[in-house]
Amino acid sequence: MTTLPTDAAAETTLRLQDCPDWLYLLREFDALYRHGSAGGSRLIRSHRKRVRDTLSHIIDANPELALRGPETKPVAAHLPRALDLGERGVMAGMSRALSRVAPALTWEYGYEKVPKALAQKYAYCEILGSRGPVRSERLVLGFVLFAPKTTYPQHSHNEIEESYISVSGAWSENDAAVHASGSLILNRPGQEHRITTADLDPCLLAYAWIGPEARLNAPEMKFSSRRKSRLSQGI
Repeated sequence: MTTLPTDAAAETTLRLQDCPDWLYLLREFDALYRHGSAGGSRLIRSHRKRVRDTLSHIIDANPELALRGPETKPVAAHLPRALDLGERGVMAGMSRALSRVAPALTWEYGYEKVPKALAQKYAYCEILGSRGPVRSERLVLGFVLFAPKTTYPQHSHNEIEESYISVSGAWSENDAAVHASGSLILNRPGQEHRITTADLDPCLLAYAWIGPEARLNAPEMKFSSRRKSRLSQGI
């Protein structure tokens, strides 16, 4: 089980190879993007290749770790159930790997103001990126957790190509289909999408962002609302 370093240990630079639990979690991401199907889609095939090639280079470089300290949000109470569901299906390896580092996760909203109802039902944690425990400027990987009966508003990502892979729970994007564990959804830069989750169980999604380094390090999310507000961070 991963724990945070003591103050004395924190003064020593930790690298990925020093913390096997984080390494194994990234290898689960690599396996998802290396061995999963593109469903015959040229765009998805290209996205998967860019994610896995970038991730492979990052792992080989043995980057620094910067464990920020655990932070929780109300929706994190649903994580044990989400992991239990994940271990029953095709995403068992990812669920088990995530459970090893669960006490050290930093759950966030990603922006200063979040609707009160959504604040109880949503949070994300970055695993690899400029804000993740595994530092990278070239790729962002993480997880999004939703409580049952959640609607995440219509939004898009400027210059960022995003994919979700279902770890557990059923969900829908843009009311177009129901997605189960192991399924992948690709959102092209600027493509608007809205997420809804099932009535009884939480939903846990792994995500990958790829795009210009400057945008990955300072992401901007645009909500499609009457006020057309822009928020400086988010997933």
